[in-house]
Amino acid sequence: MKKFLSALLVVLMCVSMFAFVGCSQTEEFKVGFIFLHDENSTYDKNFIDAAKLACEKMGVTMVQKTQIPESEACYEAAKALIDTDGCNLIFADSFGHEPFLIQAAKEYPDVQFCHATGVKAHTEGVSNYHNAFASIYQGRLLAGVVAGMKLNEMIADGTITADQTKMGYVGAFTFAEVISGYTSFYLGAKSICPSVTMDVKFTGSWYDETKEKEAANALIAGGCVLLSQHADSMGAPTACEAAGIPNVSYNGSTAVACPETFLVSSRINWAPYFEYIIGQAQKGEAIATDWTGTIETDSVKLTDLGKNVAEGTAAKLEEVKAGLLDGTINVFDTKNFTVKGETLTTYLADVDDDGTYVGETEAIEGGIFYESKHRSGPYFDLRIDGITLLDEAY
Repeated sequence: MKKFLSALLVVLMCVSMFAFVGCSQTEEFKVGFIFLHDENSTYDKNFIDAAKLACEKMGVTMVQKTQIPESEACYEAAKALIDTDGCNLIFADSFGHEPFLIQAAKEYPDVQFCHATGVKAHTEGVSNYHNAFASIYQGRLLAGVVAGMKLNEMIADGTITADQTKMGYVGAFTFAEVISGYTSFYLGAKSICPSVTMDVKFTGSWYDETKEKEAANALIAGGCVLLSQHADSMGAPTACEAAGIPNVSYNGSTAVACPETFLVSSRINWAPYFEYIIGQAQKGEAIATDWTGTIETDSVKLTDLGKNVAEGTAAKLEEVKAGLLDGTINVFDTKNFTVKGETLTTYLADVDDDGTYVGETEAIEGGIFYESKHRSGPYFDLRIDGITLLDEAY
């Protein structure tokens, strides 16, 4: 009888374990996404498209909330995604979402929270809160190479002279993320067209089509012969198309809407990161505090080239990309720029971002400003020579 009871107990335990494992395998895993705008914003559309692809590939349910401002609304959206929708993992896509996402992370320690473009995960000490970005400055540099090739072509065919190679750039805010982006774009162009200069206008908004178009038109009126942007609407590209000014867009091709002026666009491909965090969360394994995607991880992408790029552009891009991959080209190599006429050998960057705006971390090593070494979020905020900021109100 004892042997029979022991055998029966073993069988029951096995059945129970099988039932438990089967439940865990079939339980629906949900990922909640908080987006600043919706698919009308090129920035948010880039995230939304990547999220859909990643969730489908990983076999999980995507739950999204759009038009969530950088306010307490982000915290409320996170709570609803967990309490109402049952999400196991939360992601937010805008810089200003960060303090509210951290607030939610502290309240829900069993849920993982991930945030794009944020800067506080490495100092906040919240184990379930994580930051991510990508080395988009590599993509911006490549886009700048395309611009530089076009400027040289315009000089060669007599459209402009060498002293007229002024580009324009529509930026959202004077944040390090925007400064890093426009600087790397300028350095890419300068590596091809040494005479280039650039004017920058800010709008004070990530997405305002009217302001972005007005800024673009002002830059064109000011003599800019090629434009790019770190803003999220079609305002600048459509202004360029109307004026016949070559344009480098951001976060997606404008070849259909602006066929005569579109050159190229760079973007972050967020799918690899989404696949990574979903996999880690499903397995109950740690997610990196700061994750930085690169060209190697397929996180930095260029669109197909527009029909009016300069001859030889594709080959030049491959050459520069190879240099980025093998380390012979570094985006923020200090020998390629000056600040107030001086080549920098040292610079304390504000990596910890404690609100004092005082740098505490040496960012230059061996003549290279290492943008992504100390955290994923950008911290390059140098004002280099050759770039003129027409306003700094934002």
